[in-house]
Amino acid sequence: MDFHHSHNLVEPHKAGAERHYGIRVTLPDTDTLRDVLGDDWERLHWFPTESDRDAAYNKMATRHGYYRDSDTPTQVLEKINR
Repeated sequence: MDFHHSHNLVEPHKAGAERHYGIRVTLPDTDTLRDVLGDDWERLHWFPTESDRDAAYNKMATRHGYYRDSDTPTQVLEKINR
């Protein structure tokens, strides 16, 4: 598989790896963005190892610098396995 852009989510040396460890991203019932995305919206991210998944989970759970001080992210992160 060719990778033409450095921003691709899959690292080339891990492209063919089985991915059994995941993170499910959903929105809480009270989040008004559900009116736009729908009540059943979710995003799944899969990783080849538990440590890769846990590192990504920790990074996703950290409040990043793009939020304004008054913003409070409401995503719900859940570790999953298949």
